[in-house]
Amino acid sequence: MKNITLLGATGSIGTQTLDVIRQEKDKFKLIAISAYRSLDKMVSIINEFEPKYAVLMEEDAYNKLKDYCENNKRSTQVLFGMDGLIEIAAIPEVDIVVTALVGMVGIQPTLKAIENGKDIALANKETLVAAGQIVMEKARTHNVNIFPVDSEHSAIFQCLQGNSLERINKIILTASGGPFRGKKFEDLQYVKKEAALKHPNWSMGKKISIDSATLMNKGLEIIEAHWLFNQPYEKIEPIVHPESIIHSAIEYTDGSIIAQLGNADMRLPIQYALNYPNRGDMIVESLDLTKIAKLTFEKPDYDNFPCLKLAIEAGKCGGLMPTILNSSNESAVDLYLKDRINFGQIYSIINECMNKFDYTKECTVENILLTQRLVSDYITTKYL
Repeated sequence: MKNITLLGATGSIGTQTLDVIRQEKDKFKLIAISAYRSLDKMVSIINEFEPKYAVLMEEDAYNKLKDYCENNKRSTQVLFGMDGLIEIAAIPEVDIVVTALVGMVGIQPTLKAIENGKDIALANKETLVAAGQIVMEKARTHNVNIFPVDSEHSAIFQCLQGNSLERINKIILTASGGPFRGKKFEDLQYVKKEAALKHPNWSMGKKISIDSATLMNKGLEIIEAHWLFNQPYEKIEPIVHPESIIHSAIEYTDGSIIAQLGNADMRLPIQYALNYPNRGDMIVESLDLTKIAKLTFEKPDYDNFPCLKLAIEAGKCGGLMPTILNSSNESAVDLYLKDRINFGQIYSIINECMNKFDYTKECTVENILLTQRLVSDYITTKYL
């Protein structure tokens, strides 16, 4: 039995993590959960799983959930804000912390969990993008496992089993191409968010769906792969694979390519991370190879999806540049979802910030969070 803290319980990854726990009740016990302000969903989770702790980030929702638990004699202790997140990340009885938060809010609780010897099932890519060096160094120091939950990084992790990082020739990171594959940049300037949110293969949250539409998501995943698998950027090759059947692959030094295939269902990488080093019973629909008409591959279109190029440049630049990239992207996507800017401005805002802010300061948690605030405040002041 593994005891689990689930950070971000009401989002897409969190909901699917609950489904895995629900179907493998003999293996997992949910000890603590968090959400931003999804009161009704949190009540439902508490009623079903009876966790010991629950955290809400929005004050009104926190007060209402606390009143609900007290009035209905629920034993769940309700905590508030970042302090609450950090507290449930370090609960002594917890074995693994699933970080399914969106954005850089995941950095501090993830580090706290590592410092307290908790394995991490990582679905919060921004944590590694902005603080990858710090996170991986702490994980090594505290002998903690980082299990990737992204479908691509889980695929790479699975393809590595029984092999050595030193024998990697290149990592092949697949991308669906998003909803606008084949479109021209100039034709996408004013595309509506409803179209950008319609991913062809995956059901995801709003922020990651927009990132997939700009291909920024793949850029963030390249930076994440760099830290997770200790490979130079020159050995990480993004390839557009529209069918999303091959989730990623590794070419080894002998020329062999090992790939992980499966239907587009995030429960598989979640289940693999929670069960590692074992595999669970089948939880997703079996992939019928005889029904696959074809598998196609293309080079990424860097000219018409320039956010991908910006992300790779930021990763290679290092220092605080990935933080600037990530923070400006978070703010720009938020503005786009609120209809404050057009689709094309996402790229221009990120590019502007990468040229404006100092990335050369020491890469500490304090400087990362300060840079995040400076970039966010700048964009908010200029575009709201």
